[in-house]
Amino acid sequence: QVQLVESGGGLVQAGGSLRLSCVISGGPISSYAMGWFRQAPGKERESVAIIRRSDGYYADSVKGRFIISRDNAKNTVFLQMNSLKPEDTAVYYCAAQRLPSKVLTTEYEYEYWGQGTQVTVSS
Repeated sequence: QVQLVESGGGLVQAGGSLRLSCVISGGPISSYAMGWFRQAPGKERESVAIIRRSDGYYADSVKGRFIISRDNAKNTVFLQMNSLKPEDTAVYYCAAQRLPSKVLTTEYEYEYWGQGTQVTVSS
């Protein structure tokens, strides 16, 4: 059974950095496309960054500030978040989908989800 466990959330001041981690168990991470999504209060869940093989996706709102990467040996995907803004405040979720033929960017296309980790950016 595939399980995802996120860590690394917390409280940070605007302009600061955080790194989120997500460990996948139940299968090699290389067999999955991995994504980070977030949901702010009162808003729908949105995709933030996706990594498939060597290709991926970033939401316009995080381009140039966030970096998604993976360590296959550790079965872990990371989200390095720099220059954080108050509007980045949300619960961040890790998601996985058995390796699709293209980059998938909507939550409905992902089968496996972590429990979420809170990121709060103060102004």
